[in-house]
Amino acid sequence: MAFASDPRDPLTSWRRLCDEVLHPGLPFEVHREAHAKAFACWDAEVLGPPPAWVPSPERAARANVTALAREVGAADVPALHAWSVADREAFWNRMVRRLGIRLARPYARVADLSAGVESPRWFPGARLNIADSCFRGDPDRVAIVCAREDGVLRRMPLRDLRALADRVAHSLARAGFVPGDAVAVDLPMHAEAVAIYLGILLAGCACVSIADSFAPDEIATRLRLARAKGVFTQDVMLRGGKELPLYSKVSQAGAPRAIVLSAFGGTPPLRPGDVRWEEFLGPQRPFESVQRDPHDAANILFSSGTTGDPKVIPWTQTTPIKCVADAWLHHDIHEDDVLAWPTSLGWMMGPWLVFAALANGAAIALFDGTPTGKPFARFVKDAGVTMLGVVPTLVKTWRNTGALDRLAGDGADWNAVRTFSSTGECSNPDDMFWLMSRVRGYAPVIEYCGGTEIGGGFLASTVVQSNVPSAFTTPALGLDLAILDERGLPADAGELFVVPPSIGLSTSLLNRDHHEVYYEGTPRGPRGEVLRRHGDEFSRLPGGLWRAHGRVDDTMNLGGIKVSSVEIERACNAVEGVRETAAIACDPPAGGPSELVVFAVPREGTALARDVALAALQKAVRERLNPLFRISDLVIVASLPRTASNKVMRRELRKGYRRG
Repeated sequence: MAFASDPRDPLTSWRRLCDEVLHPGLPFEVHREAHAKAFACWDAEVLGPPPAWVPSPERAARANVTALAREVGAADVPALHAWSVADREAFWNRMVRRLGIRLARPYARVADLSAGVESPRWFPGARLNIADSCFRGDPDRVAIVCAREDGVLRRMPLRDLRALADRVAHSLARAGFVPGDAVAVDLPMHAEAVAIYLGILLAGCACVSIADSFAPDEIATRLRLARAKGVFTQDVMLRGGKELPLYSKVSQAGAPRAIVLSAFGGTPPLRPGDVRWEEFLGPQRPFESVQRDPHDAANILFSSGTTGDPKVIPWTQTTPIKCVADAWLHHDIHEDDVLAWPTSLGWMMGPWLVFAALANGAAIALFDGTPTGKPFARFVKDAGVTMLGVVPTLVKTWRNTGALDRLAGDGADWNAVRTFSSTGECSNPDDMFWLMSRVRGYAPVIEYCGGTEIGGGFLASTVVQSNVPSAFTTPALGLDLAILDERGLPADAGELFVVPPSIGLSTSLLNRDHHEVYYEGTPRGPRGEVLRRHGDEFSRLPGGLWRAHGRVDDTMNLGGIKVSSVEIERACNAVEGVRETAAIACDPPAGGPSELVVFAVPREGTALARDVALAALQKAVRERLNPLFRISDLVIVASLPRTASNKVMRRELRKGYRRG
């Protein structure tokens, strides 16, 4: 196949090839060849890596970020970002009004910084319930499109979602829960889970987010740390045609009183005090939301640090404003969009998805099943998904198994998808290029890096800038960043720090000293700014791009799930014959998701057979932590490198590791 390109205008040439010639049915090698020819004269040393998606003038003109730039007189995204951090008061005030955030009582000003930028008080004097902002717009519009693995679609209008959330709120009050109580959710992501989540918030309670994949010990830890007074769960969930237990794990965790949903219409015998979902729900009547202080907790989430217990991070009533703003600005969400992101309310992207879609007047697409195969691929098509979120490991699985290729062979497609987004791990550029090519005309991948304690992202992209696979184009609007080297000096590669304040940034932890975790010992920024620690390594590329390189501390992202080395090691150290272990995350040579490597020291007088030990360690990690975690390699050593104070030097292990 011949490809004509104009070396004087490779961006236009590439866009025309994507629109008029290339399509998902062609072998990916053809896409690669066309891209290489279109950008044969591209000066990567000056311009950075060549993009794989170029916005059309029509797409750029329609973008939300274009509208905001026009309002404030910014010529481009860098100028808009500069304005957003130079006048944060004006930026956030404009976003609250633009997004239609509902306030029962207005604020006196956006932020009170009298206690310092580390401890801002957002919207002093205001009263709100952030869940109210999820119910704006036409009550008859579709709010949720959902399906199980059997492929039967169900659509829930906003009116019905509000009615069910109201029933949950009333029923919580009737059951004795009061505003401020912590109520946990350990459920798969379906329409009832969203209604329960919003009902908890409407009642003035705080939702405790627990992932449905956690083992009983991890569930117990989170319930204890959050002081949960109740939990919503389900008897079983269906994954890949198999029934997996939920309620039994919650019971083993010693959970407080549970409200139990049924996946298939029948529930097992319940503990004394537990109640079935149908018995818990009272009669339908409107519920007037409980108005809260902006800094009252709406959601309690967890993020692994470098010590044993996870950090307990309260999202306040204002944190979700960051989710809504990032979705509007960086993911370009409009009222005609349908958002899907394979996740659950146990991870921050679950609550993010609820607010990003509903508060922007869009719909959520929820698939209650395994997202790796053809049923999910068809669901994306049938549900009309326009924005699809992923973790890089999932993309690699789709590519390796050919699930999307088989879908195309059946006459179905993903051509309704306008935008992808990727978070949770470092992504592989070739995988992301492949993902873009699965949509006729290509679709950009908005790289989105942040965290639970950020309430969203600190680095992202936009749909008005050319999209380079696995690269970021801008700091998140309203938030500034600095990269410092090991000496604490500004650099193009090194540890990334956040410049506070910003809506979304946590201001407290329920089980740690917040200042010690995020601020103590951090250097000052290039202009003397206070800097906030996050723990990620980044580099700046030519052309104004950024690229992620994983963690610099002893936490890791495995399949989009943040976990500490200590948590992995605690599970591994219980294996018979093992004296101690060290867990590290290593990046593959070609880039992409981190791989878990365990170093194990045998007990004295014990000879560890590598294959047997690897199987035992994998079993311990799966059962004690998460069945999704996979040990990629095991290295048996006589001892672990330690500092003079006896701390394991995991960084030295990372530097010296060589597979095989």
